[in-house]
Amino acid sequence: MGGLIFALTLNGSLFGADSIKHEPLAEVNGETIMAEELNRVLGAKLAKLEEQIYDLKRTELDALIARRLLAQEAAKRGISVPTLLDSEVTAKLGLVSEKEIEDFYQANKSRMRGDDTDIRQKIRAFLQQQKLNAGREVFVESLRSQGKVVVRLQPPAAIRVQVSTDGAPVRGATDAPVTIVEFSDFECPFCKQTHPTLKQLLERYPGKVRLAYRDFPLDSIHPQARRAAEAARCASDQGKFWEYHDVLFTQSPQLTLEDLRRYAGQLGLDITKFDGCLAAGVHKTTVQRDLDEGNRLGITGTPAFFINGRTLTGAQPLEAFARLIDQELAGVAASGKGKE
Repeated sequence: MGGLIFALTLNGSLFGADSIKHEPLAEVNGETIMAEELNRVLGAKLAKLEEQIYDLKRTELDALIARRLLAQEAAKRGISVPTLLDSEVTAKLGLVSEKEIEDFYQANKSRMRGDDTDIRQKIRAFLQQQKLNAGREVFVESLRSQGKVVVRLQPPAAIRVQVSTDGAPVRGATDAPVTIVEFSDFECPFCKQTHPTLKQLLERYPGKVRLAYRDFPLDSIHPQARRAAEAARCASDQGKFWEYHDVLFTQSPQLTLEDLRRYAGQLGLDITKFDGCLAAGVHKTTVQRDLDEGNRLGITGTPAFFINGRTLTGAQPLEAFARLIDQELAGVAASGKGKE
């Protein structure tokens, strides 16, 4: 084939299997492509797909377990499931108060359109349904704790990719057993949404989790993000990266040059040095390096996270992070016991 040897031996167990990560997969004009290289390119994408499949299965399995528990309890009492729920959930819940409706309305009125009375009726129905759903979950959980529920559905094998933290600002204990590498964009609303969640994680796992920040400005939709990223690095030169980082996410999307200078002044930075750093593009290469690394890892949107090399994408809730972190900590604990 004109000097091209293409011997492909890809299979489902390739990704995440240390024993074969050095397996040669192809040879191009005498240059070998190893499994580890392909893993770096596709590992994050495959991990995301496998996690999504598992999450779908787990969500549906939990729903099936809940329905089975309710049916068993109703049969035990000699009543129907709706009657059981009326007795144990609906009858014990209070009605939504006018204050709850008003609080919700004030917090979301900028996104609401239509007749005020109609809107408030919809809010009432929505909040009442939320209460019913929460009450049902509490009741199902009580049935689950009283019975014997064994879940044999296993999460997918952890697929890890190598993600560098060289030169990345780090928050948290340097020797923490769990490292979260975040690829983010200061103009991204979903990154802003996740910002407080990450702070909660560091508070929840003191000494056990560290956060490394890397830039991934989405220039096509966030034209101010790259300059904000460079500004944060200029603040880092004066020892104030995380303070500046926090202000940017708090104030985003207000990220004009004037905004960036004002935030620097509020934090007590030397404005002359800050302006010079930003004007000279001192950290253009640093930000571009992070962007190139993100592209290599297959990142297409922000925020994107790697928890000890395991991918988690998007503005995830606290518990989504906690689930992976707890698995990693359990693995560290098990490894430690094995060494004793």
